[in-house]
Amino acid sequence: MKVTPLDLRQQRFKTSMRGYDRDDVHAFLEEAAEDYETAVRENDRMRQEVVRLEAVINEHRSQERNLRNTLMTAQKLADDIREGAQQDAARIVREAEGRADLLLQKTQVRLEDVQREIDGLKMKRREVETSITALVSTLESTLQFVRDQDAREREDKVLLHRPRVVAPEAAPAAQASAAPAAPVAVRPAADQGSR
Repeated sequence: MKVTPLDLRQQRFKTSMRGYDRDDVHAFLEEAAEDYETAVRENDRMRQEVVRLEAVINEHRSQERNLRNTLMTAQKLADDIREGAQQDAARIVREAEGRADLLLQKTQVRLEDVQREIDGLKMKRREVETSITALVSTLESTLQFVRDQDAREREDKVLLHRPRVVAPEAAPAAQASAAPAAPVAVRPAADQGSR
């Protein structure tokens, strides 16, 4: 049976001879009822406090679970980002190496082309130098030939216009043996230059 403070206050005992003093019993019951009521109130307050604290603990546990889940998610996300970044970096490096290799190959091919062009130009230069040297040599030969021709023509003109000197001992013999000779034709200077 559950006794309440009100039960203690309303409780009435039978009277008997030689029983307890009624006022003392009532005073004691009143004091016990007040103490019991205080204890019941304190118990109710403690129960409410326990309920409140359990709610707070449950809320903290829920927050802890949420934080743990958030940390695990953040860790997984960080791992995924790190892995993705590493994969991207590896891909970028592979692509850069591929482009560098391709560029190097193109550069090597271009270098070979340029070297061939340089070799071709050097060969053409040698051919042109040889051709120019041959032309210069031909021109020098031609010029020398023309100079020699001019010199011979001048000598021929001078010899034609110079009187012939006959040696004195040979003069009488020349006169004696001289027969009427045909006159020597002397060409005019204009005809000499046209040769």
